Amino acid sequence: MQPNAEALEFDQPCPIRDVLDRIGDQWSLLLLGALDGRVVRFNELGREIGDISKQMLSRTLKRLEQDGFILRTVYAEVPPRTEYQLTDLGRSFLVPLRELIRWADTHHGAICQARRQAAAVSI
Repeated sequence: MQPNAEALEFDQPCPIRDVLDRIGDQWSLLLLGALDGRVVRFNELGREIGDISKQMLSRTLKRLEQDGFILRTVYAEVPPRTEYQLTDLGRSFLVPLRELIRWADTHHGAICQARRQAAAVSI
């Protein structure tokens, strides 16, 4: 009996690799942090992140929505208004994300120093 193709596409055997592959890109963590505790419109997110293109912002938001981290609400207005906010799943992810941010803040200096030392040795 052949496995269901949909199950093969969406149910990955390694949860760590699957989740980190999706949220470990350049923009997802920044967007999740930017949505912490607020409802935000598309252009506001773009301005807050700064150097993200509209195409990449749209693509990343769509992936986060598909994975259940954010909720996208479109209002039938002229012009249309679209707002984004974290879901319960997205809010629960902020707990380990905040700890990772704290760790990075605490150890960033040591990491930079190690890089400088490694670069000096390889010259």
